[in-house]
Amino acid sequence: MPRDVTLTRVRVTPIAFRDGPLLNAAGIHEPWALRAIVELETSDGRVGISETYGDEPMLRVLAEAQGLVLGLSPFDLNTMEERVRAAIHPVAGAVEFELAPGSHSAKNAAKVASTFEVAMLDLQGQMLGAPIVDLLGGRVRDTVPYSAYLFFKHAEHIERPYAPDAWGEGLSPEQVVAQARRMISLYGFRSIKLKGGVFEPAHEIACMRALHAAFPGVPLRLDPNANWSLATSIAAAEQLDDVLEYYEDPCPGLAGMAELARHTKLPLATNMVITTLDDFRKGADTGAVKVLLSDHHYWGGLRVTQTLARMCRLWDLGLSMHSNSHLGISLMAMTHVAAAVPNLTYACDTHYPWQEEEVIAGGRVPFEDGAVRVPTTPGLGVTLDRERLAELHEQYRRCGVRNRDDLSQMRKYDPGFTGRQPRF
Repeated sequence: MPRDVTLTRVRVTPIAFRDGPLLNAAGIHEPWALRAIVELETSDGRVGISETYGDEPMLRVLAEAQGLVLGLSPFDLNTMEERVRAAIHPVAGAVEFELAPGSHSAKNAAKVASTFEVAMLDLQGQMLGAPIVDLLGGRVRDTVPYSAYLFFKHAEHIERPYAPDAWGEGLSPEQVVAQARRMISLYGFRSIKLKGGVFEPAHEIACMRALHAAFPGVPLRLDPNANWSLATSIAAAEQLDDVLEYYEDPCPGLAGMAELARHTKLPLATNMVITTLDDFRKGADTGAVKVLLSDHHYWGGLRVTQTLARMCRLWDLGLSMHSNSHLGISLMAMTHVAAAVPNLTYACDTHYPWQEEEVIAGGRVPFEDGAVRVPTTPGLGVTLDRERLAELHEQYRRCGVRNRDDLSQMRKYDPGFTGRQPRF
């Protein structure tokens, strides 16, 4: 019987994989992105997997939390969540980035609960012979759309730790358009997002207008990551109103977004000012944000994401999904929950095209016309390639990166870079 099966072992394996020199409001990506692969083993020898953040503070929290799930059935999700909420708390001194809510230690319990939940759902699916999407109520779509996620970038990292990627430099409007053409050619994406907040707003607006001219009718998004002041955001809105699908986090804070909403006809989107259910209540009161970018990694899991989707439906908000540098386990978890959400109103974000390495058996997850097909096999629908897991763990051991630090990395290119926000 399923209830007789219990969790007997937790394995956490930190990994590092190559990450391109992608520019953002905080600086530039380091050559190595960090993730943690978590395995939950059962008394009958099954293994459920999940993928989460791999920075040093998160690894400490995961180590602290391992004993909380031992002895539980993979079906004891509520008990797991209660134990995690009672035992896991914010950690003083953690490195936190405003543009990356997943780095905030206040979300430690939610991050741990999400990590365990995905692995437990993977086990449930294996035991019942059902894909995770069926455990979430069943699919409402067979494929989940994702968006081309463009970045300003250098051709290669300043340290040259490995050969440059095939994308080349992406700084000018012409190079950004070329990047979009290549990404759409490879993956078939039907919407485009540019990570902004890097250069003067006039340059980024010129890039969006170049994309608008090159891809007429294709939905476009710009995300300055709150690196524009309110005044700058208002001034830019007039030039973007006829170009964008939505305007994502141009200025800091919920109050700033609420004031900006009075000066643009564009829907405002966020993954920065609404990142908890309490934030949702405050945001609903202002009516400023019209599109919410969820993220199961720091909201608390797949089931919480479904709750969030229902709340968006009730408040007539659009819904999409946020992304950080991630691999296939994370992408498949996103795909399962997105397939179970009726009101997924916008294509999801994903960094996946920028990642060249993988930890799942069979290699990289394929895209069809910009979408990922929802698995029909039990659980997540993917398994670990243990040889690749060992290689990426060894890469972690040798790379020297333990905490994401876009600011220090950027100072290798520009010693005077302050990282002050908003910068423009």
